[in-house]
Amino acid sequence: MVYTLDPLRDPRWSELLLRHPSATVFHTPEWLEALRRTYGYEPIVLTTSAPWEELTGAVVVCRVHSWLTGRRLVSLPFSDHCDPLVSSTEEFQRLLTSLREETVRGKYKYVELRPLSFSVDESGLEASESFCFHKLDLGPTPAELFQAFHKDCVQRKIRRAEREGLVYEAGHSSALLQQFYDLQVITRRRQQLPPQPFAWFRNLAVYLRDKLKVSVVSKDGVPLASILTLRFRRTLVYKYGCLDKLFSNLGGMQLLFWKAIQEAKRYGLSELDLGRSDIGNEGLIQFKDRLGATRTTLTYWRYSAIPATQGRHAWKMTAARRVLSYVPKAWLTTAGNHLYRHVG
Repeated sequence: MVYTLDPLRDPRWSELLLRHPSATVFHTPEWLEALRRTYGYEPIVLTTSAPWEELTGAVVVCRVHSWLTGRRLVSLPFSDHCDPLVSSTEEFQRLLTSLREETVRGKYKYVELRPLSFSVDESGLEASESFCFHKLDLGPTPAELFQAFHKDCVQRKIRRAEREGLVYEAGHSSALLQQFYDLQVITRRRQQLPPQPFAWFRNLAVYLRDKLKVSVVSKDGVPLASILTLRFRRTLVYKYGCLDKLFSNLGGMQLLFWKAIQEAKRYGLSELDLGRSDIGNEGLIQFKDRLGATRTTLTYWRYSAIPATQGRHAWKMTAARRVLSYVPKAWLTTAGNHLYRHVG
């Protein structure tokens, strides 16, 4: 049999995360609670372990109910990756069968899995999207890591930032979070996209607490660039970054990553997860390459209960970006407050 449990209340879920090597910050109850509080997504865990047994393996998904984009099961929304936490391929197949049944029974459009290391390509699922994924090994010494940076695009930028006297601050205070969000709004407007609601970042800070850090560099009291990172076990995850392009030549973003790497080394962390990048975003991909990170392909997989019409949303996204480029800052933020609960 396959059973379900509430990962926000059942302590066995947190216990599994401590044992399973593929567990990440995206599996944690804190991340799931932030998703639920902000977007109303309902997290559930499917497992072959009975309620009175220790969890041997499980898959976590969120139920997304949207009148705009449809009903679906996603593992997990706004998470770059989320491996099934199983002990065998056979166990995964049993859970996948149950997910398929849930998709049909609940009239969901599809179930989407976002595995990083677990192979699902022979499970009858279809590849839906692919991204570039970067990870940096923090095993070398700080000096060796610095030498692996691109000399012109990273090393010299860091030295420039130090000469300019950029001020670095880090923590999870309300003031730093507000500085980060103001830069996030500037960045997303430049990209012709609305920012995610401030409530999302506030909830992440509230529930993840010391697992989350906001880092900001400023000059003469003006914030120039910021990153938001998450920490779980021995991994540091870069999740969000933003900057004011007017000051990009000062090397603020490069300095932020160098500071994050140095701090990760002091904490004894073993890797920096730099997350996914859209295949077409050459600038971001090159930036991560130049940090000395290893690049691989990250693929999302789906089982669709309702056939999708290919490309029917492409023209809508193009038109939306054109309109959003002229929307006032306040309206753009309001659009984000309503839009993202339908995206996931």
